[in-house]
Amino acid sequence: MRGDEVMNFIDEVNIVIASGNGGKGSVSFRRESMTPRGGPDGGDGGKGGDVVIRVSKNINSLVDYRRNKKYSARNGEDGSSANCTGHDGEDLVLDVPMGTVIRDSGGQILVDMTDIETHILLKGGRGGKGNWFFKTSVNQAPEYAQPGEGGVELEVKLELKLIADVGIIGLPNAGKSTLISRISAAKPKIADYPFTTLAPNFGVVKVVDYKSFIVADIPGLVKGAHEGVVS
Repeated sequence: MRGDEVMNFIDEVNIVIASGNGGKGSVSFRRESMTPRGGPDGGDGGKGGDVVIRVSKNINSLVDYRRNKKYSARNGEDGSSANCTGHDGEDLVLDVPMGTVIRDSGGQILVDMTDIETHILLKGGRGGKGNWFFKTSVNQAPEYAQPGEGGVELEVKLELKLIADVGIIGLPNAGKSTLISRISAAKPKIADYPFTTLAPNFGVVKVVDYKSFIVADIPGLVKGAHEGVVS
C-alpha cells in the first residue's frame, strides 16, 4: 500500500511533459535506368505524438504521478525512399481523476478537467517534407528535405481537490494519525506526548493497480474550541 499526505484538501504533483518531435524528411532518388538521376522519391517524416489528458473513472487521486516526474510522447519516424512516409509518433495519454486542474509553472490554469473528458495539452511536431515534395519543372532533382519540427516540453502542476472516502474519528491520542501513517504513505505529526491533530491528514491507500481509496484523519476537538482555542 502507498499514499500521500495532502494538506488543505488538495492533492497536487509537479511533472514535466513533452510532445514528440516530427521525423525528418528523406533525400532519396529512384534507381531506374533511363530516368535522369532516378527522380526524387524521398518520403515525409511522421508527426510527433501529442500529450493528451484524459479523465478516468478508475482513479481518484494523483498518487501514481509521484513515481515518475517526466513523461514524453513518441517521436515521429523519419521518411524513407519510395515516397514512404514515416510512422507518426504514439500519443502520450495521461489519465487523471475528474476535476483535475492543470496549471503551468506560473500558476495559470491551462485546462480544468471537471467537464472535459479529453484534452490535447501539447501538440507533437510536424514531420519534415521529403525531397519529392520540392520537385518542380525547373528543379527536377532537389537534394534537400525538411527537418522535423521539434516537440514542446512543459512543466505543469496537476491539482485535485480531495473528498475522503473514509474518515477516521476518535478521541485525542487514540492513534488515528498512527493508523493513517501505517496504511498509507502519509506522514502526519506523531509524538509520544499528548497533542491533538489540528489540520486534516489525507492518505491514499493503494489496494491493487488502478484501485485506491482516500482516508482522512479528522482533526480532534480541543478543550475550549468553542471559544477560539486552537491548541
